[in-house]
Amino acid sequence: MVKNKETTHHLKPLLFLIFFLVGVLAFAQAQTDTKKDSLPATKKDSLSGFDKFNKKGEALFKILPVPIYSYSPEAGNIFGLAKFNVLNLSKKDTISKPSKLSGVFTASTLGRINASIATQLVFDENRYVVISYVNYKKEPEYIWDIGNTITDDPEQDIVERFVFAGTALRLVKKNFYVGIPFDVSDYFNIQTDSTSFLVTDSVTGLSGGTSVGTGLAAAFDSRDNRYNPTLGAYIIGTALFYPGGWGPYPFSKFSLDARKYHSIWPGTIIAGQATTSYANGVVPFYELPEMGGDSQMRGYYEGGLRDNVLVDAQVELRQHIWNIFGIVGWFGIGQVQNSYSQVALQQFHLSYGPGLRIMVDSKHKTNLRFDFGFGPNGIKGFYVNFGEAF
Repeated sequence: MVKNKETTHHLKPLLFLIFFLVGVLAFAQAQTDTKKDSLPATKKDSLSGFDKFNKKGEALFKILPVPIYSYSPEAGNIFGLAKFNVLNLSKKDTISKPSKLSGVFTASTLGRINASIATQLVFDENRYVVISYVNYKKEPEYIWDIGNTITDDPEQDIVERFVFAGTALRLVKKNFYVGIPFDVSDYFNIQTDSTSFLVTDSVTGLSGGTSVGTGLAAAFDSRDNRYNPTLGAYIIGTALFYPGGWGPYPFSKFSLDARKYHSIWPGTIIAGQATTSYANGVVPFYELPEMGGDSQMRGYYEGGLRDNVLVDAQVELRQHIWNIFGIVGWFGIGQVQNSYSQVALQQFHLSYGPGLRIMVDSKHKTNLRFDFGFGPNGIKGFYVNFGEAF
């Protein structure tokens, strides 16, 4: 039976966070209700006790990072901090959509480290958008196969990396952007077992190396909210080229991500996404398109399956329940292959599951999300993140 070890990593923080939130909310509600009942009716505020607490919680959330704790046999005790903010860069610019800044840092007692900063900055009345991602990571990667086959026991390899990637976009027509993507990735200290298929098959990339790439990007964005859309569409395509003179491996990568959002009725949204990625040339295994993760094919190890071609799609129903709470349910399919000609209907893997949403920024409609992802034969994973999956 195949089980995603990410469940072990994140189930304890989920339970801790849920119990903490429920306990604090219940206590705050009881306290505010008691205070309200003790006052004359004419002095009661228009806001409920729960709404007052939410308002204070949001203000605190914008200032303080969220502490993270989890445990797994592979990593030991994991401690960290996470921070997420949606903000307007200029008070004078009332047209630009909000920007995003998020960061996470975790370290474990057995030497696992993960530190990331991600931004989406919007300038000059939506004319410029800069998307960036910086990450240092030293932790296990679980790989079933370079190909589309899931095995009973995924291989664990230690990969250390530094990544600096981004895309700078310029508005050229209503909702339409063009720009330049860039990527600098350094993989080193790759540790594998001597019996690993990466070794026995002499897979490209075992010695690591630095890859530098740039190219072209184009995007269409008509979403009403970049981080919790209810209407509109988003399509982005990128082409990145890594010349041999800029690194040990000459290769190229192409990707397309298309999303559509529709409001069925107030509080009920249906969202759809289809993506594909293609890598060509002398591609190191760590640069191959990867299936799985916390946004696509949830439940599967990120990179557990990888190859030259990735194709996946998902549909998600998002339902507001009450106050700051909502739920979602999704269904997805995905596969990786050596070429597009090998993509076949019977080769798709399934992903499905429910999720909980808690709004932490009512001004920008931004949620904290908890997702349980499942697949056939015991595949499962749990994820905590900010903003929607797509």
